[in-house]
Amino acid sequence: MTASPSTTAANAPHHAKTGDKTSGKNSGPRTIGGRKLSTKITATVILLVLLCAAVAASLLFGARSVSLSAVIDALRSFDPENGDQAVVASRFARTIGGLVVGAALGLAGAGLQGLTRNPLADTGILGLNAGASLAVVLSMAFLGATSLNAIMIAAFLGAAIVMALVYLVASVGREGATPIKLALGGAALAVGIGAITNAVLMTSKATLGQFRMWQIGSLSASPVETYLAAIPVVLLGAVIVLATARACNAVAMGDDTATALGFNLGRWRLAGSIGIVLLAGAATAVAGPITFVGLMIPHAVRLLVGSDYRWLMPVSVIAGPILLLAADTLGRVIAPPTEIQVGVMCALLGGPIFIIMMRSGMKSVSL
Repeated sequence: MTASPSTTAANAPHHAKTGDKTSGKNSGPRTIGGRKLSTKITATVILLVLLCAAVAASLLFGARSVSLSAVIDALRSFDPENGDQAVVASRFARTIGGLVVGAALGLAGAGLQGLTRNPLADTGILGLNAGASLAVVLSMAFLGATSLNAIMIAAFLGAAIVMALVYLVASVGREGATPIKLALGGAALAVGIGAITNAVLMTSKATLGQFRMWQIGSLSASPVETYLAAIPVVLLGAVIVLATARACNAVAMGDDTATALGFNLGRWRLAGSIGIVLLAGAATAVAGPITFVGLMIPHAVRLLVGSDYRWLMPVSVIAGPILLLAADTLGRVIAPPTEIQVGVMCALLGGPIFIIMMRSGMKSVSL
């Protein structure tokens, strides 16, 4: 998946083997990616603190707030007869889900943007979530798939097929798969696939409630065992995508430059695509299609740690769960006793935040 040659100079990162240049001076290796090392470390520590706060808020707040002592008691020795501890137990599953799914989507978005050199790349915008969702719905409605393994296999196949279709559609023409053609092709396929998914759901009204999360995305539909079972798949996908960080840095300087530096881009993009499919498929299999996390998180992280993917990717793993847990918690407290599903809240929060980032300097941050 490549961008047109005309975008090479505009998207070239601030890092290279010879060091960065800031204000015409060589700033040395401690400013790789456009940020000082101390700035990157500080930003990472702050995000870790925010992640701890998001986890605590997810356990404490909701339609019924509980005390910190009740949370600690529930984690130490759970008593099902205790009402507060029962509430904590129900929130524990969605908190684990927020951590797993948020990390998967944040890293998948960073990997997609790096390997395609496309600032609009996201598992939702490029249709991967929609493809995984449709495959799961079809397998459950017509094949009777109920086990997590069967659902995950369907999600992986759906995401992989859509990724291939998006690239084939965007590759038509002399310019090849440019960023704008990838985004448009993915958006068009996502709309069509979403319509098919809704049509399948409408033909099975008796089980519509079971399929609800495949329309909007939810952390409340799966038990903690499901999220824990997805962790090995997410870890495997994360290892693969993180291994492409150096290749993403090279791709940001242009395909010709990356090839001259010794990178076999075909192999790296294939490997990265496998990792991204694992991440997106696992996230969709356990929580349904959740958009905007993979698009917004890498851009937000670039503002904090710069454009070096060796930092951007792992920090996106931290930042993704922060957004997802915050959205899920806010969705529970905004209109009690009902709740707004996390897929809706991510879109509601993500749109304004993304606009603010654009106006506050995101345009000056290169891929």
